[in-house]
Amino acid sequence: MRHLLNPLDLTVDEINDLLDLANDIETHREKYAHACEGKKLASLFYEPSTRTRLSFEAAMLNLGGSILGFASADASSAAKGESVADTIRVVSCYADICAMRHPKEGAPRVASQFSQIPVINAGDGGHQHPTQTLTDLLTIRSLKGRLDHLTIGLCGDLKFGRTVHSLINALVRYTGIRFVLISPQELRVPSYVREDVLVANNVDFLEVDNLDAALPELDILYMTRVQKERFFNEEDYIRLKDSYILTKDKMKLAKDDMYILHPLPRVNEISVQVDSDPRAAYFKQAQYGVYVRMALIMTLLEEGKSC
Repeated sequence: MRHLLNPLDLTVDEINDLLDLANDIETHREKYAHACEGKKLASLFYEPSTRTRLSFEAAMLNLGGSILGFASADASSAAKGESVADTIRVVSCYADICAMRHPKEGAPRVASQFSQIPVINAGDGGHQHPTQTLTDLLTIRSLKGRLDHLTIGLCGDLKFGRTVHSLINALVRYTGIRFVLISPQELRVPSYVREDVLVANNVDFLEVDNLDAALPELDILYMTRVQKERFFNEEDYIRLKDSYILTKDKMKLAKDDMYILHPLPRVNEISVQVDSDPRAAYFKQAQYGVYVRMALIMTLLEEGKSC
């Protein structure tokens, strides 16, 4: 039995195989319509989610499986004080695989230690979000044709953004990746990401606070929202929430083949006018999330062998 808690749980070759499977699913969805028939996904979301929860559920339904679970901690026995360990012990009796989102960092790892079924980390606090990372990698590879020799701009909340942390961890394993980290001083990447990941892997990166100056050199711009739920006081959030707003005029500074990604939800960091730009890939990115989660569920359940 295997879990996915961190992007580094998969080797580069395993990621490439998973992305190949996701691309095949995109092209031949009918081929996989019964791949997980009779299997159940437990969708355990202790924290609000739209795309991640629904894409996991859509993925399992597309594979012919079924789903059960809850969409908030208040709708589960966690509201009565039940531990994650006890919850997963019980859920293991009902389901074949589990996707868990939790506000506490490390909660899915705790669950994996007591689980009798594969556990997928669907986001834990400001820590990791491996399936979003797989979605991002699939999107980048599908649009640019490669995952190496790219300049990636990460913009916005780089301190609390678990999607950013996971993506950096994954991309440093590819050749010729350069990061431009665009954020206010207060929202720069944590030191453990800067020192333990970027510096330790001798990755080329630049920390700046000016989006306009960075745009011309980027192959990918990964925008993020400033996350209100991660702030300890509202004053800091209000002061920083509009630090970067990508507009139609700003897009004139970018390359013709620079694509914009965003894990969503969007607040106002990307103007709706940008949506019509052919380089806006964030809604396509959401669709890729279904394919990559289908591929992951099949892989962890070892159902891929029957297709």
